[in-house]
Order: sequence, then structure tokens, then C-alpha cells
Amino acid sequence: METLSRERAHGGEQVVCRHRSESTGTEMVFSVFVPPHAPGARLPVVWFLSGLSCTHANVTEKGEYRRVCAELGLVFVAPDTSPRGEGVPDDPDGAYDFGLGAGFYLDAVRAPFVEHYRMRRYVLDELPALIAAEFPVDLSRQGITGHSMGGHGALTLGLSNPNRFRAVSAFAPIVAPSQVPWGQKAFAGYLGSDRALWRRHDAVALIEDGARVPALLVDQGDADPFLTEQLRPELLREACAQAGIALTLRLQPGYTHSYYFVSSFMDDHLRWHAQRLG
Repeated sequence: METLSRERAHGGEQVVCRHRSESTGTEMVFSVFVPPHAPGARLPVVWFLSGLSCTHANVTEKGEYRRVCAELGLVFVAPDTSPRGEGVPDDPDGAYDFGLGAGFYLDAVRAPFVEHYRMRRYVLDELPALIAAEFPVDLSRQGITGHSMGGHGALTLGLSNPNRFRAVSAFAPIVAPSQVPWGQKAFAGYLGSDRALWRRHDAVALIEDGARVPALLVDQGDADPFLTEQLRPELLREACAQAGIALTLRLQPGYTHSYYFVSSFMDDHLRWHAQRLG
């Protein structure tokens, strides 16, 4: 692991690192904020998954999470959104919603993406092991959140691993990718035509098929240009109501899809995670 930068912030450290990933077969960059803590302490960790066209840098530079993480004693980790580098296949038309920057937090099964696009394995297995070896985290206290495509990832990974993630939240997530253009394009490209496989990476479908967590927190801007076509939070509301999952879904007036929106409600989400992580 190579440290690219290390900066003092709110009494803790903001670190950006690069390493060679076995999961993706590429170099991957991630950021970690470590709050001030007593020597030898192991701290709860919140994973933040970013959205389409983003890298670790978007939330690191715009998320405004460090002050509250320092106050609450939370480690905050932001991985990249896809593999990158020479030989990594991209959308043939260079579109932002597939390929580089758009890994959708799944493991591809279709060529040519199967070789590198293994973001689910990377986020669930490889990166946590690396973080636990290099930083003072307690992997028995993990929460996960994310924005847009990353909100999709947070919901699906959280629902699929309820014993690992004790808190799950999302900002403007793609809640039912099987039913919207972004998800349909990605799933067809990475997973093929098997709709049963699609359901394993779709939060609404997972809930319909029996996945359960005690509670979810979701914030959504009501001025988000992607709200009605791509995000469709009402489908999550209906699925949670049917399943008895305690969903707090807040439509925030006047907010769009930007990091101005994410940063405005970051404090609420981190406090919500801290309450559940102890």
C-alpha cells in the first residue's frame, strides 16, 4: 500500500492510499479519515460508496464529514467506483453511466468486464481486510452508506449482509435498478440477460425476496432531476412497508442530486450510524 497524501484535519488524519487489487487486477485508490483516538483503540467504520462518474475524491473533498466523524469517533472510508487503468474496458460510446466510474458494486460475469469489474468482492472482502490491517478499525462495528449508484451499492450490500453492516443508509439511491434505465443498461452489460441474477443486486427485489434489516435511512432531494426516471424512492417505500422494515425516507425540498445535497445531510446520517454502531 502506498500513501499518496496525509493531512491533519479536526484532530485526526485524512489519508489517501493506492494499492494493487487482487479483485480487480488494477491499482485502486481510496481515502480514509481516522478521527482522534486513544492509543490502541479500535473504532467503528462507515463505508461511503460514491455514484456514477465519481472517484473517492468527490466525497473526500465535498462531503463535509470530518468534523462529525472526529466528534463521534468514526472512521470514514471512501473507495473508488470502478477499476481503472490500461486494459480496463469502458463503455464503447464513452458514456458516463457504464464502464469506468460505473462499476455498480457487483461482480461482472460477461466478457470483457468479468476480468476487472469485481467491485462487490473488492468492497466486501479485499478492502476491509486491508483497512483492518493498516488502520485502527473494529470490523464488528460497520455501517455503509452512499450516494446515487453508491446508494444502490449501500442498500444492496447492506441488505445482503445484515450481520456485517449494523447500520445502512443512502443519499438519493437507485433503489430498483432492474426497473430503470441506468440499472438495466448496467445489468445487461455486466450480468447478461438472467433476470434472477439481476435481483441479487436490486434493493427492492432483495426485500421482495426476503432480505431484511431493522431500519433504513434515505434522504432524497425533491428537485433531483433523476428522481422520477432513475431513482424512484416510492418503490423502496412500498417494499419496506410490505416487509415491515422501518424506513425513514425524507424528501428534502429544493435539493438536487449534488454534493451540496449530500453534505447538507451528512451529519444526520453519521449520527444515525453512530447510534447503531456504539
